[in-house]
Amino acid sequence: MIIMPNLVLYRKYRPKTFGEVTGQEHVVQTLTNALSMGMISHAYLFCGPRGTGKTTIARLLAKALNCETRKAREGEETKVSSSPSLSRSESSAFEPCNKCSSCLEINEGRSIDLVEIDAASTGGIDAIRELRDGIRFSPTKSKYRIFIIDESHQLSKDAANALLKTLEEPPAHAIFILATTEIHKMIPTIISRCQRFDFRKLTLTEIVSRLGTLAQKENVKIEKSALELIALSSGGAARDAEGLLDQVLTFSGDLKQGETIKAEDIKELLGMVDTKLVGQLFDFICQKKGGEALDFLSKTLEKGKDVQELTRALVAYLRQGLILKIAPDLQNPLITGLTGEEQGKLKSQIANFEEADLRRILKLFMEAESRMKYASIPQLPLELAIIEALEKEAKIS
Repeated sequence: MIIMPNLVLYRKYRPKTFGEVTGQEHVVQTLTNALSMGMISHAYLFCGPRGTGKTTIARLLAKALNCETRKAREGEETKVSSSPSLSRSESSAFEPCNKCSSCLEINEGRSIDLVEIDAASTGGIDAIRELRDGIRFSPTKSKYRIFIIDESHQLSKDAANALLKTLEEPPAHAIFILATTEIHKMIPTIISRCQRFDFRKLTLTEIVSRLGTLAQKENVKIEKSALELIALSSGGAARDAEGLLDQVLTFSGDLKQGETIKAEDIKELLGMVDTKLVGQLFDFICQKKGGEALDFLSKTLEKGKDVQELTRALVAYLRQGLILKIAPDLQNPLITGLTGEEQGKLKSQIANFEEADLRRILKLFMEAESRMKYASIPQLPLELAIIEALEKEAKIS
């Protein structure tokens, strides 16, 4: 396995065309349609959770706008296909060529006509004054001078007001792309002067597909269940998922050629308590086997499992059970936090419980997790919760 030194996966395989972007179809289609028809706005606002592709798509848009060989069909009545598999003639209307000097400079991070400002670290008025002074000058070699302002909600009040004035009277050669994870902190007048795009968290399927592609490019074999674990741990953020995969590949770097990375191999690395382990403990509670449950808990802790992590995992598992009890047809793994196989097992476990029973049991283990911090015997609150859960179930049945 060969991994380029000092270059993490999300940078190494950052999409270079719109066709390589995973998810955000509504954003990609609108932007590519606009590029094809020459309907360019002077200001864009990308908002949404972190790691969902805002900066990546901002750079792609900047690259497409200044691509020297892109055949922009401005002013023409062009029908753009919404299908992922676009013909060469269709895609040439918006895809950057990645071969001209402008595209290469942006890919290598040395374009003079693309200015990136991180408002989180340089959000003061001086940065915006510098920006205002900069836009007075025409682009050095490109059609547009493009300004990407990341975490734009962190601009100071004075800086935001200065930016607003610039957005009100922008020169024809300047285009602004603002990105933010907290749209509610943005000044409404700035929002009103931008074309707004809302990014969403990626689905489990989308992230697994992306991770599978990266693993293939790295010539690494990894189980789908392992990819699903990474995807679930990322919380819908593609960048976080790629970072975790990078960590997994580094951790598994000593695997023999042809060996497959399995889910069990990475659970400890990801700081996860095995769902099967929690499922087994809940099995004893479902079967009202208090002695076996306490014995299983004792043996599990003897193997080095952290009692707080185990309790936290059990609370999460019971929460997932309550969600499935309320909404049995829910299939979104990012909400349930479970793979399809794990959902099936949990549904069979909760079949004999009423919704009220699950709520009471969940509260018991939540209280146990809280009391654990002050207990002289760390596992005692968990043991008591198991016993009380059985007692309450016994009274109901």
